[in-house]
Amino acid sequence: MMRMMRMMMTTILLVLAVGVMTAGAQEPRPMPATAAAAAPINLNTATVAQLETLPGIGKATAERILEYRQKSGAFKKVEDLMNVRGIGEKSFLTLKPLVTVTAPKATP
Repeated sequence: MMRMMRMMMTTILLVLAVGVMTAGAQEPRPMPATAAAAAPINLNTATVAQLETLPGIGKATAERILEYRQKSGAFKKVEDLMNVRGIGEKSFLTLKPLVTVTAPKATP
């Protein structure tokens, strides 16, 4: 009886040890592409779809950014993003390295 219990405990410990070792040996999964990995998004030319790739920006907020741009004109500085309803200082600090502001290209 003791021998059988010892064998069961040894088997359980062996299975656990192999599980722990193989969990660490798996190849890392590639991270999905995000706005952080790409070039900064220009607030003056971005589409709703492009803005939605930013963390914390859903469709409604992206549409408010475009609405603000249409009503107020081009963003002059990235800090103007905090004038958009729903984007406070905390959100802005997350977005700041991911966005840029340049003049939109003039169409001939």
